[in-house]
Amino acid sequence: MYSNGYIFRYAAIMVILAAALLSLAAVLLKPFQERNIAIDKMQGILSAAQIKGVTSENAIPNFNKYIVEELVIDPEGNVVSSYDKSPKQDAPAFNIDLKAELYKQGKHKPYVLPLYVAEKNGQKIYIIPMRGVGLWGPIWGNIALSSNFDKVIGVYFGDKSETPGLGGEIKTPKFKNQFIGKTIFNKKGQFTSIEVVKGGIQKLPPPQRVHGVDAIAGATLTSNGVNNMIKDVLKLYLPYIKKHS
Repeated sequence: MYSNGYIFRYAAIMVILAAALLSLAAVLLKPFQERNIAIDKMQGILSAAQIKGVTSENAIPNFNKYIVEELVIDPEGNVVSSYDKSPKQDAPAFNIDLKAELYKQGKHKPYVLPLYVAEKNGQKIYIIPMRGVGLWGPIWGNIALSSNFDKVIGVYFGDKSETPGLGGEIKTPKFKNQFIGKTIFNKKGQFTSIEVVKGGIQKLPPPQRVHGVDAIAGATLTSNGVNNMIKDVLKLYLPYIKKHS
């Protein structure tokens, strides 16, 4: 019969060993987890730019191929840093924590923003990362703009916990494809963003429909979240856009 002291020591040793093994596993797996996060980020950026055939296996070489420059910009639209070397995932812009920077902006503290420049068929495409709030949690994405920053080339959206079949539809081609060809400025050069319209863009006057897309039926709050995310983030990039369009 084992004594209480023996049982206690045995249990303590097993707990310590288990904790050590878990810590070791976390350390060993961290590089793979970081790589997977980076690959997912690359796929989202390339997807917005309408780069086809990108998989988790070829995301890194495609990112290095199509992304020709990565910029860090300040609130006045000035370029803080520019990076055009490879590997592109080493760029300061790629490693910006957008959530943290948007938090600083909301608190009226100094912040910086990432901007990706792709080149496809000889044309420049500017990709702006976004982050916002849906119904149940964070939503994020990228919006790709033409070389004059007016026309939308494509978008990519992701979410943490939006309802499948409702808010989760923001990730589907049916919703995303609506954005292609839309414009974020009117004919007077005034910023309009892209409005996600409950009930459909037929509710808008015909001249304004080029600035709108249909909201997802039954997912009003998620649609509103996408609408606000696009508008709020694009506003932050306007100083840079006005300097370079």
